Amino acid sequence: SVGEDGASHQCCEDFALMRSIPGMVVMSPADDVEARAMVKAAYEYVGPVYIRFGRAAVPVFHEEEGYTFEIGKGEVLQDGTDVAIIANGLMVAEAGISARIINMATIKPLDEELVLKAAKECGKIITCEEHNILGGLGEAVCGVLAEKCPTPVRRIGVNDEFGHSGPAAALLKQFGLSAEHIVEVAKDFCGK
Repeated sequence: SVGEDGASHQCCEDFALMRSIPGMVVMSPADDVEARAMVKAAYEYVGPVYIRFGRAAVPVFHEEEGYTFEIGKGEVLQDGTDVAIIANGLMVAEAGISARIINMATIKPLDEELVLKAAKECGKIITCEEHNILGGLGEAVCGVLAEKCPTPVRRIGVNDEFGHSGPAAALLKQFGLSAEHIVEVAKDFCGK
């Protein structure tokens, strides 16, 4: 989503790099309200924290009043039973289709309890991230499921390639990071 700055400014590997550092907390907010709450939580946290902030404008869906952010906890934004879509950052707004939608703002530590609950209740998981499909949210979710609850998973993200230069919206579409692509994957995955 920083395509106008050129490929040299893009990093689709940062979650993977930061997840590999022992004790590192890795987060990516979905909107402005969550970003501000996340910064406060990072300030109060004792230990290293990495937060990826996006540049593109995204819809604000959290209410300022009464919103609390907790490191390591995801949130169910919409319930569903056919498939659970676990997303983070700007992909949360793109994932808003008729399915269970989970905002997983903390990639490490991952909210394993929420991932397992979604797997058991929905039977299928789709992960969405503006990151390489290697080493990020998708792999974190797959790691938990492989060990504790084998579940079919589809990962939507950058497919093991470097970023490109261009307008953010066009690049997101080119890499399949759009609501339309998520819907296609979900329909195919659910056999509809």
